[in-house]
Amino acid sequence: MLVDDCIFCKIIRTEVPCFKVYENDRNLAFMDINPANPGHCLVIPKFHAADLLTIPDDWLAGSVAAVKLVATAVQKALAPHGLNIVQANGPGAAQSVMHFHWHVLPRGEDDGLRLNWGLQPGDMDAIAILAKRIQGFI
Repeated sequence: MLVDDCIFCKIIRTEVPCFKVYENDRNLAFMDINPANPGHCLVIPKFHAADLLTIPDDWLAGSVAAVKLVATAVQKALAPHGLNIVQANGPGAAQSVMHFHWHVLPRGEDDGLRLNWGLQPGDMDAIAILAKRIQGFI
């Protein structure tokens, strides 16, 4: 299922061009045209789901395999200092296109890109309470 007004669905249907790096029957990977760093790729399923909470499990599983394939190719091609694999859900997580997707993001040493957070010890009692609350929904 694809959606008429989704930019990623339009890319899948070839109505909008992209710099394709990989494609199979269920996934498409292409260069981000607003890259955070050189080599920044996007991996999308050829199924429209807004986010992680709505994508069917079989489409999710296939996209993970595609991400690994693309990340391996980026590592070999660019030899970055590291790679971030980022998947955002909703506006509060800076998801800008409401079509489930992954970012394969090469990292340079001290590149200044802010994705990581500092480590600060948490309140163990509060963590335990939240763990039980979350477990109640699994």
